[in-house]
Amino acid sequence: MAGHSKWKNIQRRKNAQDAKRGKIFMKHAKDIYLAAKQGGGDPDMNPSLRLAVDKAKSDNMPNDNIERAIKKATGNLDGANYEELTYEGYGPDGIAVMVEVLTDNKNRTASDVRHAFSKNGGNLGENGCVAFMFNRRGYLVIEQSSTDADEDTIMLEALEAGAEEVETVDGAYEIYTDPDDFQTVKTAMEENGFTFAQTEVTMIPETLSTVDQSSAEKMVKLVGMLEDMEDVQEVYHNLDADEEIMNQL
Repeated sequence: MAGHSKWKNIQRRKNAQDAKRGKIFMKHAKDIYLAAKQGGGDPDMNPSLRLAVDKAKSDNMPNDNIERAIKKATGNLDGANYEELTYEGYGPDGIAVMVEVLTDNKNRTASDVRHAFSKNGGNLGENGCVAFMFNRRGYLVIEQSSTDADEDTIMLEALEAGAEEVETVDGAYEIYTDPDDFQTVKTAMEENGFTFAQTEVTMIPETLSTVDQSSAEKMVKLVGMLEDMEDVQEVYHNLDADEEIMNQL
């Protein structure tokens, strides 16, 4: 897992600094819509929907917005039909990039994503060109300041609940799971009194790519352009750069 914790620390800081409230709610609404469309509108029977709703509530999304997205997906409210797509490509100096989108107009979205890549020294690739460089894993974070439990206790609790790996990094316990076991581990540890600072099923790079200052700055701009797009849900990459550049991300 060398390098992964550094990458996730960057993601954690980025999430904490993201103040674009309306855009965040729109992204959550699309996540909820897709999960309900695929697995039904009952969070108790649909783990993907439960995760999407929990993430929305963690960002203080109003219950009315959550219920409206579920009703759209289950046919109880008129609305757009969204399609889930993943674009893969290369940022400057060959940095691996994956972009997950939910869109009701894939031609528009493809054009916008392609423009962001080309404007910042990158290019879109074929499906599968970088996916093999990432692993989908459940990821949960417990801040050390939020618990009296020590490292050994956290590790035993997490592994007993079904986690694959636990790391201690920069004042936090980072727990990794198989995606299928994510909700089981989360529920078991919450029932044992643990509170999470972050929970998600995400794509984690196998290795990180180190580039020069110029390429790193272009990558910052590329990620920013992509994340500003309404259709973009997540951007994953394997950039490794110095602390100043990473803080910009």
